[in-house]
This record gives sequence, structure tokens and C-alpha cells, in this order.
Amino acid sequence: MVYVKSFRDLEVYKLAREVSKEIYMITKGFPVEERYSLTDQIRRSSRSVGAQIAEAWGKRRYEHHFISKLTDADSEQFETQHWIEISEESNYLSSEKSKILLQKCESIGKMLQSMIDKSSTFCKKD
Repeated sequence: MVYVKSFRDLEVYKLAREVSKEIYMITKGFPVEERYSLTDQIRRSSRSVGAQIAEAWGKRRYEHHFISKLTDADSEQFETQHWIEISEESNYLSSEKSKILLQKCESIGKMLQSMIDKSSTFCKKD
């Protein structure tokens, strides 16, 4: 594994940011009546993935805390998947765009699981 100096160097963090930006742009076109429900929910959950990864990075000193925050990030990406599916069912999102976003979320989930499985390499005491 290539050593990273910051959470910003993590591919999973970069992908999480990309997904949250895409969702933000897409939700700008959602109906006004969804502003305080679906729009807020999907934006918050997608943004939280990257935030939880950043927090996990800050908790690397304590492996159990690191894993806990990565688990929180994974939970948020699952919530984001749920809202993507609701958006598609509500005809606010095309099935093609939904499929792409869901694949990106699944990739994030796999990367997070890999980090959890290899947590000791991220939490080495130097």
C-alpha cells in the first residue's frame, strides 16, 4: 500500500466527494416540495460519507475508533443508496444515472470494507 499523508489522499475519500458533488448537482433539479425531505436527506447522507472517512482518519490512533467511524461511513453510503433508489422510483433520476451512482456507492462500500479489514496497517504505531 502506498503511504498516504492525509485522508484527502485516500481514493475512497475522493470517490465519496465525487458522489456527493454529483448528487448535489442532480438534486438542484428536484421539485421544490422535496427540498426539506428527499433533497436534504440524500445530500446529507452523501456528504456524510466523506466526513466520516475524514473523522476515521483522525481516530487512527485508536483502531477500534477508526473502524467505528469507517462503519459509520459505510452506513451513510447505504443510506445514500436508499435515497438514490427512492429518487429513481419518484422519476427524479433516470435508471441509467441511478445505476451509475449505485455502482459508485458500492465501490465506496468495498473500499471501506477493505480499510476495515486492513485497519492495523492504517493504525500502526510509529
